[in-house]
Amino acid sequence: MPITAATKTSAPSALPRVFLAANFLSARGGSRSVVEDLCERLRRAGHEVLTASPYRNGLVRGAHMLLTSILRRREYDLAVVDLYSGRAFLIGEALSVVLRSLRRPFVLALRGGALPEFAARHERRVRACLARAAVVAAPSNYLLEGMRPFHADLRLLPNPVSLDSYEFSLRCPVRPRLVWLRSFHEIYHPTLAPRVLAQLVNDFPDASMIMVGRDKGDGSLQRTRQVAAELGVNERITFPGGVLKRDVGAWLNRGDIFLNTTGVDNTPVSVIEALACGLCVVSTNVGGLPYLLADGCDALLVPPGDAGAMATAVRRILTDATLAARLSQNARRKAEQFDWSLVMPQWESLLMTATMKHKHGNSAQEKLA
Repeated sequence: MPITAATKTSAPSALPRVFLAANFLSARGGSRSVVEDLCERLRRAGHEVLTASPYRNGLVRGAHMLLTSILRRREYDLAVVDLYSGRAFLIGEALSVVLRSLRRPFVLALRGGALPEFAARHERRVRACLARAAVVAAPSNYLLEGMRPFHADLRLLPNPVSLDSYEFSLRCPVRPRLVWLRSFHEIYHPTLAPRVLAQLVNDFPDASMIMVGRDKGDGSLQRTRQVAAELGVNERITFPGGVLKRDVGAWLNRGDIFLNTTGVDNTPVSVIEALACGLCVVSTNVGGLPYLLADGCDALLVPPGDAGAMATAVRRILTDATLAARLSQNARRKAEQFDWSLVMPQWESLLMTATMKHKHGNSAQEKLA
């Protein structure tokens, strides 16, 4: 396996050299991760950055991360490792063991709304993995609370967006134009969206929807199209597929109401992007979403899997201009809390904390020796 797929840039020696072990899939048609944006900003700040991995196959990606961490260990001072639940946890767990043995400090960045449940089922392994890290960061209060039983010292570090990439428009009046933005995968319940649309067309004959997202290959896209055809709303839905990150704001601004149908979630960047554009957000209340969104203030929250409740929430927005304007204005205000200008200094502080904890730990061990 070629290690040339990992990349680096040069930097002044005073700044820590950083290895980012995460998904770098956008160049190969995958979704762009928060860590890809972090990589660019660290380089602009003068850090030397090593990255892995761009491979779409999970096993290959994990192997590439591990090989990079070992074979290029002299090229970085500390690492940032994304930690997911499920089978992907094995990658983060293995990296935590390798990095610890290499005496390289690392930050574990917790990802995914299912992580607390996974941790409860695999408590011993998760505790050990988190204990190896110099710092553990969570992107939401939901994960902060859910993972604290397994590691007391957690740092809150929100998922950021570049606010200037999302043009704000106050939604007042509101048109019955819905937008859905996510990868087509069963955990995001995309078939719920056409069911919601079907319940609106009698009252709003010009109702339509855009469903933006890549096909993850589990049949969800085909099932969504089938449900839409069965309900007679297929011609009202546009499926543009996956779009480039720089185009997300433009696609969101084609609509006025954003549907988030997911059954499992943490702090989805797609929702923050919709908030930044000022869309009126209707979301399920699962996982970290009640921690991110305030019901009736900057979004309307409904139970998961309930097309009727979601359609009712959409009707409220379409028939109550005061509510729509409040949701839209407050949505932008909420998104402003997640701008990179506020989050990047927190990342710099976190990396410095990890570096200093490692240095102090080594000094203490030397004194004992």
